[in-house]
Amino acid sequence: MGKGRIEAFSDGVLAIIITIMVLELKVPHSENLQDLKPLIPVIISYVLSFIYIGIYWNNHHHMMQIVKKVNGSILWLNMHLLFWLSLIPFATAWMGENHFSKWPVILYGFILLMAAIAYYFLAHCLISFHGKESTLAAAIGKDKKGVISVIMYITGIILAFINSWFGFLIYVLVAFMWFIPDKRIEKKLDNN
Repeated sequence: MGKGRIEAFSDGVLAIIITIMVLELKVPHSENLQDLKPLIPVIISYVLSFIYIGIYWNNHHHMMQIVKKVNGSILWLNMHLLFWLSLIPFATAWMGENHFSKWPVILYGFILLMAAIAYYFLAHCLISFHGKESTLAAAIGKDKKGVISVIMYITGIILAFINSWFGFLIYVLVAFMWFIPDKRIEKKLDNN
């Protein structure tokens, strides 16, 4: 089956996720800049989550540009990814409202970990469906960046038990690592 519906549905869900996150930002009831100070943790968590959703949208878009078709397994694995991403607004709000305390940061990291694993399964199911010799397989290769991300999320979760800021810093580092779009797929698309 064609890939158009999976792309359109995923784009719509990710747009809704961003909308939910921005609607969670509560406006102060005064015009003083100092009244924004208590919102700084909420804004920081929003910015990080917005970046993460952007990273997933960007990489999902690139991956879907390189594939020709999908099947039922791919549809369900895509839903699995969207499920974990749909939890980001909740964890974002909880983490920001509680000033990056231990359990919200741990939950945030767990959701990021599960989203990374879901993306890994989706990518590898697409590779399996299109073949080991496919352009996608060549572009993704051994997916070192994906594996490193999972290891870093696990490390961040463990460190958050010690100090939540250590965990949060690891999540920021992973986002920084992925912030620049993955050029492997663009290079393969340009060569075809």
